[in-house]
Amino acid sequence: MNIVIKLLGTGISLVAGLVGTKLVDTVWEKSTGNKPPKGHDDDVPTTLRQALTFALISASVSAVIQVLANRGTQRAISRFAKTQDIV
Repeated sequence: MNIVIKLLGTGISLVAGLVGTKLVDTVWEKSTGNKPPKGHDDDVPTTLRQALTFALISASVSAVIQVLANRGTQRAISRFAKTQDIV
């Protein structure tokens, strides 16, 4: 059952990452008025400052999502282990 919980945690982490990416992209576009610098759009002029700022924000959000997903998975595993001991 731990494998199922770990897979579920991985799935939640992936979905949260996608939601986080969309959130960062939307907030960036609303606050700056420009599309986020992704590196594959040659027609969107991006300064180094904008690219670095976007990279730092994206990395920060990604790290927070990863930590929260790992903590949630560990809590679920420990709760499951406690209920196994009771039964």
